[in-house]
Amino acid sequence: MVTMQRTAERQTLKGAVQVEGLSVVYRRKNYENRVLDAIQLSIQPGEFVCLLGPSGCGKSTLLNVIAGFLKPSAGYVLVDQMPISRPGADRGFVFQQYSLLPWKTTFQNIELGLKIRGVSKAERTERVNEYLNRVGLYKHRSSYPHQLSGGMQQRASIIRALVNSPSVLLMDEPFAALDAQTRHMMQEMLLGIWDDLKTTVIFVTHDIEEAIFLGDRICTMGVHPGRIKSEIPIDLPRPRHFDDTLSKEFLALNRQVFNCIREETMKSMEESL
Repeated sequence: MVTMQRTAERQTLKGAVQVEGLSVVYRRKNYENRVLDAIQLSIQPGEFVCLLGPSGCGKSTLLNVIAGFLKPSAGYVLVDQMPISRPGADRGFVFQQYSLLPWKTTFQNIELGLKIRGVSKAERTERVNEYLNRVGLYKHRSSYPHQLSGGMQQRASIIRALVNSPSVLLMDEPFAALDAQTRHMMQEMLLGIWDDLKTTVIFVTHDIEEAIFLGDRICTMGVHPGRIKSEIPIDLPRPRHFDDTLSKEFLALNRQVFNCIREETMKSMEESL
């Protein structure tokens, strides 16, 4: 836990994200698709923010711009007051699909970023083993991805991003492919790690219950063009556990969020017909 504590101390004031007037437009000869339009979003260091909305509202596009994978057509993103123009070690990314390299072991996959950065073998071993222990994968450190379950692979993907001590963790529907029971366990695991590290998290999901369970705040997004429609604070106490999803407060928030996105979901469905 020593490494995690040091990491948390370093990150206390890091991870501020500012999105200013962000638009993404795809243009062809006689066709223009405005995917995102004038997005304004401010995220505090250590905050857990969920982006929620129907398919096609630009949630993943916004995440890719913050990651530096995609350049905006207008506007800009700042992370800790620095403009973003390309990917960087200050932003970790966890994809929906398990993205482990199949020819490397669990340990080798997780240490890769540290190795590229020139971190010593002794420090790499200490940090990787600590994270493996944290998520219950230490005994699988020599296993290859095909020998791991989906939940195990995604646990490895998450700590591979976190072991590099990013100030912001970007997560694009990381639990969507998991069964319900494994998904709930992964959500609780993620909250436990986040509570230790206080890393800023921006989490894309379609799942209202997941967004309420995880987030400090939910930003709902509208479609055509993609935009921030509402911001809903989640004032539920932490730590949170699965039983909390049955509380009156949780169910009331569920109805509130559902009503916010229902109109946009219907609009998205009608336009796809």
